[in-house]
Amino acid sequence: MPGVGVIWKMKEDLSGPYPGYGLGAMDAFDGYVAYRLLDRAALAPEIKQMRDLIDRDAAKLDIDQDLGLGMMLWLAHFFPDEAWAKLQRDRALAALDAMWVDPPGYFCRARRARHIKLAFTNYGVSLGLQAVGQRPERVERLNAFFETYRSGDEYDSEAVTHVMACTSHLPGAFISGTER
Repeated sequence: MPGVGVIWKMKEDLSGPYPGYGLGAMDAFDGYVAYRLLDRAALAPEIKQMRDLIDRDAAKLDIDQDLGLGMMLWLAHFFPDEAWAKLQRDRALAALDAMWVDPPGYFCRARRARHIKLAFTNYGVSLGLQAVGQRPERVERLNAFFETYRSGDEYDSEAVTHVMACTSHLPGAFISGTER
């Protein structure tokens, strides 16, 4: 919705927002990066729409969730010299520093939820940190911790956990400028 925001989840037929979902806080950043990487010329109007939303929202966006912080770091690494990317990178790193639980070495789910730890979200943080070249010792420690940690819930066997573990250990093509 130009000038308003990006609807986070749409109905399958794209007739409107999925019930219970509305505007996504990070979706304009995600759309901006995707459109620029796909075709800057052909998607110029869409890129401008996303950039207008970013310019409006970047200063007030405060992410307080591990996976969102990792994703923002990953998004910011594509255009690291842009003001929004610098701002969000610095904020994400500061937030993650406050969320590091040591020992044993993982990121809690949110600043208000220090007791909650999820492997797949930590692996997402790991990808973000690797994308911006920060905190390699924490990446190593969280990978080591989650090699043996088991939550006892469905995430121990869910594919997302294992896919994200592979991404954390072998980020390769997910990081701009690396060999594919």
